Amino acid sequence: MKPFLPFTRPSIDEVSIAAVANVLRSGQLASGPKVRDFEAALSAYLGGERHVRVMTSATAGLEIALEVAGIRAGDEVIVPAMSFAASANVIARLRAKPVFVDVDLDSRNIDVDLARKAITRKTRAIMPVHFSGLSVDMDGIYALAKEHGLRVIEDAAHAIGTRYKDRLIGSFGDLAVFSFHPNKNMTSIEGGAIATGDAAVAAQIEQYRFHGIIKDDDGGVDVMFPGAKSNLTDVAAQIGIDQLRRLEGFNRRRRELASLYYRELEGYAPGVLPARGDDGHSWHMFTLLIDFESHRMSRVDFQKAMAERGIGIGVHYPCIPGFTYYRMLGYRPEDYPVAARIGRQTVTLPLFPDMEDADVARVCRELHAVLPVRVARAS
Repeated sequence: MKPFLPFTRPSIDEVSIAAVANVLRSGQLASGPKVRDFEAALSAYLGGERHVRVMTSATAGLEIALEVAGIRAGDEVIVPAMSFAASANVIARLRAKPVFVDVDLDSRNIDVDLARKAITRKTRAIMPVHFSGLSVDMDGIYALAKEHGLRVIEDAAHAIGTRYKDRLIGSFGDLAVFSFHPNKNMTSIEGGAIATGDAAVAAQIEQYRFHGIIKDDDGGVDVMFPGAKSNLTDVAAQIGIDQLRRLEGFNRRRRELASLYYRELEGYAPGVLPARGDDGHSWHMFTLLIDFESHRMSRVDFQKAMAERGIGIGVHYPCIPGFTYYRMLGYRPEDYPVAARIGRQTVTLPLFPDMEDADVARVCRELHAVLPVRVARAS
């Protein structure tokens, strides 16, 4: 029997394991020299002109980014209706208002024209998501922000290594927040980072991630405001350092696997394929939209059928306005028809660097077996 193929799996090599062991032996486990080394390596990767600060998660990073951007209670922040719930939760936690905008069916990225229509006198920021590693229309987003005086917090949780017009996401722009969760393109087990071009903002981020503390030259401590406790450990940072050195190889392999999926699925249309993008796409995930109703099965039934054949299938993601909390606030998923459709139909096929070419063929072969009826591609 063939081994179970999960929809994702991190790639941790023996070099990284040995390096972590050395950190453990050093006795320096909390934030220390490895965190500084990781931040310097990330800055260098982004071209050396950006200030990068790491923290315990991208969720913590998004919340900190909103705070340093000056978002306060009652402010409005535009966010796509299709993303992981954290994209909206961090806005709500600051008692600001998420203003959801629908997305494009193929790219799953925010519709810039709809974002323009959502701007009010209370709008203070826009938070686009580079969904699945495909860059949003950065020219459109930043032109809109400039026109209306908005801050831009890029939710780049899927996008470490993604390029827009040959420029790395995070190497330019306002604030970009990355994730290093185990299912991302590189990992520090848990972790995230904020990239900014402003040294003063980077200093603020340091305070927000550790109790609002500043230190003087003599080691004296003062608290400027009640900050969070979101500092990354040296153990996690060491993993991140080793992952970063392999990132370009990881992403190159992800692009190869995505191309194989397109080749294997040619002439067979079980649903809507994701937008292909270009060489800048880092392919965090390969998602597919399936009209389960026409196949007379539920998504859960599909996942179970694929699992029985040894294939793990993810769901990324339900439509945020459809969650109970947001329904209680008065949001309705039907107001965002594309995001609602994606939320109903989306499945995530296996995609991670250690997959073999034959694994893609296997996934598609089992997909054919479970969904044998050809369904015309929707538009």
